[in-house]
Amino acid sequence: MLTISQLAAYAGVTVRAVRHYHAKGLLVEPERDHSGYRRYDAAAVVELVRIRTLADAGVPLSRVKELLAAGEEEFASAVADIDARLRAEIRERQLHRERIARLAAGDSLALPPEAVAYLDRLRAAGVPEQMVAAERDAWILVAAQLPEQMPFYMEMKSQQIEDPQVRELYGDLAQLIEWPADDPRVVCVVDRLVAQLEAIPADGWDGDGLPDDLADLLDTVFLDSVPAARRILALMEERGWTGWTNLKRLHPTE
Repeated sequence: MLTISQLAAYAGVTVRAVRHYHAKGLLVEPERDHSGYRRYDAAAVVELVRIRTLADAGVPLSRVKELLAAGEEEFASAVADIDARLRAEIRERQLHRERIARLAAGDSLALPPEAVAYLDRLRAAGVPEQMVAAERDAWILVAAQLPEQMPFYMEMKSQQIEDPQVRELYGDLAQLIEWPADDPRVVCVVDRLVAQLEAIPADGWDGDGLPDDLADLLDTVFLDSVPAARRILALMEERGWTGWTNLKRLHPTE
């Protein structure tokens, strides 16, 4: 006869596991000796090994007892069901791993490849990282709402960043984020922006822009994060332009 420690050693489990299997009703409680200790026979070792084997294979403890008592066909069917469940769990965990990998990848989290490539082009053009980060967050919002439009937007933005004046403007805007609202340089930046807008042909403003609710959300981020934002919008309006995300001429040319 074996003690609980000897039983556990024979079956390759811990004493705690044996007690847990007793509590779950998987392993029958043995008779106790005159000193009150559990004593186990060879049959208990065999049963415990079977329990451990099923548990190690990923069988839920709630089904172990059922499988131990099952016939050959019933056992095979149950094992097939468990295998299917495990395969589904593996696929789900693989998806989790892929999502974790995207988290570690930075820009590629929640952005399509063309947007990641565009952000890399901004960096290559010398756009400060602070400005790149602001663009990334804005495009995450756009991609979540208009994923099918992202290739078009990214193509348009990639063409714009090739213009040296646009790259220079990005540098100004990156500095402007830190400027107080009354900084005199704000006027110069607005004038430069308006000059670039005026240089765009009238037919270059075709289209409705982003949906109003999304544009309002992005405008709110701009207003909340840039001290001079409201002054910029006021200066833009004085020069015939309104909005920020969806820039529009106040008096469109014919």
